[in-house]
Amino acid sequence: MTSKSLKTSRRSMVAAATALLSLGFIAGGLPSQAQDSHRDHDRDHDRQFLPGNLVVSRTVYDNNPNNVKVGTVLPPNCAPATGACGASTGAPYNGSYPQVWNNDIYDASFGITAKIYLDQITPSGWVINSLEVPNNSQRGITSKRDQLVTSFSSKSELALNLSTDRRYLTFMGYLSPVDTIDVSNSNTPGAVDTTNPVGENTFRAVARVDAYGRFHFTETNAYSGNNGRAAVLYNNDGENLIYTAGNAGNGANPQPAGVVLGAGTQIIDALKEPETEQNPGTPTPVGSFSVTLLGAKADKVGKDDNFRGLTIFNNVLYYTKGSGSNGVNTVYFLDTTGTACPKGVGLPSSSATLPTSPLTYDPSTLVTAGLPSNMCILSGFPSTPNKSATVTAFPFGIWFADANTLYVADEGDGYTGGTDLYTHAAAQTTAGLQKWVFNGTTWTLAYTFQNGLDLGSAYQIHGYPTGNNPATNLPWAPATDGLRNITGRVNHDGTVTIWGITSTISGNGDTGADPNRLVVITDKLKNTNATGAASEKFFTLRQAGFAEALRGVSFTPDTDTTGRGW
Repeated sequence: MTSKSLKTSRRSMVAAATALLSLGFIAGGLPSQAQDSHRDHDRDHDRQFLPGNLVVSRTVYDNNPNNVKVGTVLPPNCAPATGACGASTGAPYNGSYPQVWNNDIYDASFGITAKIYLDQITPSGWVINSLEVPNNSQRGITSKRDQLVTSFSSKSELALNLSTDRRYLTFMGYLSPVDTIDVSNSNTPGAVDTTNPVGENTFRAVARVDAYGRFHFTETNAYSGNNGRAAVLYNNDGENLIYTAGNAGNGANPQPAGVVLGAGTQIIDALKEPETEQNPGTPTPVGSFSVTLLGAKADKVGKDDNFRGLTIFNNVLYYTKGSGSNGVNTVYFLDTTGTACPKGVGLPSSSATLPTSPLTYDPSTLVTAGLPSNMCILSGFPSTPNKSATVTAFPFGIWFADANTLYVADEGDGYTGGTDLYTHAAAQTTAGLQKWVFNGTTWTLAYTFQNGLDLGSAYQIHGYPTGNNPATNLPWAPATDGLRNITGRVNHDGTVTIWGITSTISGNGDTGADPNRLVVITDKLKNTNATGAASEKFFTLRQAGFAEALRGVSFTPDTDTTGRGW
């Protein structure tokens, strides 16, 4: 973070902390680990992360004009036969931020890899330290050393999750150098789609980091043509498995077997070898859903499994889908009993267990019929396919406060179709933080928090251009459109506190590159009445600076929080 953006961030945190203190937020809710963190200094002096704090994943673009040369034909190594190569005039913009993202208008796969930082902050937003994920720009990190990057403008990446024993943080990225173009839509080496216009092959990988800042990475051939978005390490009960969520495919239909296998939900053995010694095989899906369970006509194979959020609660895997024209934008769970949802909608069995092996499928029908369905829409959540729905939500992060209370982040619809983009964002009804409650039979929406998010209200970024972007003829200034990744904590006074990362809309060529915010809100756990929640509002704890974006939020390793279900 630059000195100017750090000062701006600290000023906003001071204001937020003052407001939170006035509500008694910190005094009533701060875990004992955070309050007493200095008492065990001798034991913890070499820890990177202290229990009771938060970690926010942040990506920083290096703003190098030479990253893209005007006139370069993109995507890299694009095969003209795919029909998806950019115009013969080449890229219209160089690598300068933020204009570089206007190249997305010319190259639909456009992205540039960037560094990842894990920022430790207090629950009230004070920055403690920052850990840079190993990458090739650091001294001593050669191509033979473990490393990981993200695609800077890929807004769905870098969700953070604690392992089931709470000792590790996990997230996903790419085994690639910094400043590589279009990696987020590249093939994986073991699942090449010749119709993909991006002519590169790149492993996706899951990162694991402990409280001392020690990293380990596990490569995968999953998510060829697209990106892995979230990962959770299951390391209880003698297991060492990783569950992931994401999307696959960037080519023609029908998609090859490796792409279909590498979509949606994966189960991966956590490897012990360095990245250079790993040899990941065929992707291993653990779950799949098809709209045919709902009586609808089949979609493009593999695209119903375009998942974003991921969590574990009471031995059940939950996922969200919030984008794409196929499938259903809603909340799902993986049914290991085979009996929870004969028609695609249901509730998890109380005897459910986490899966320990991949989904069994028929190779002879995989490309034409896809994987067998073993996932369900959670009862009460939307179940109308996107192609026929009149109201579509956009769920992203999910967090269970307890067995009867589920908070769902909705990122908004991302509308940038005209000069009404701000008013459109402000008028959304599903965007923000939804509170769902279980009545013993089904889940119902209690209310949606929007107060304090300032949906559709433009804000300024130091160093950002003013006025309209000539490439889109829409304003550069970003505005909040909803929420993406979230985490939460049940407090001793009967309230819950939820932290979230905002989504944005703007006239940027790629709104995923906009600097966004970390926000926080406190709710009464047992309240189910919208009137009772009317006074509750979000506070901004942190705003990303120029050429920065915030992605995921989680508690630090070894944090013991109430109601997390592990």
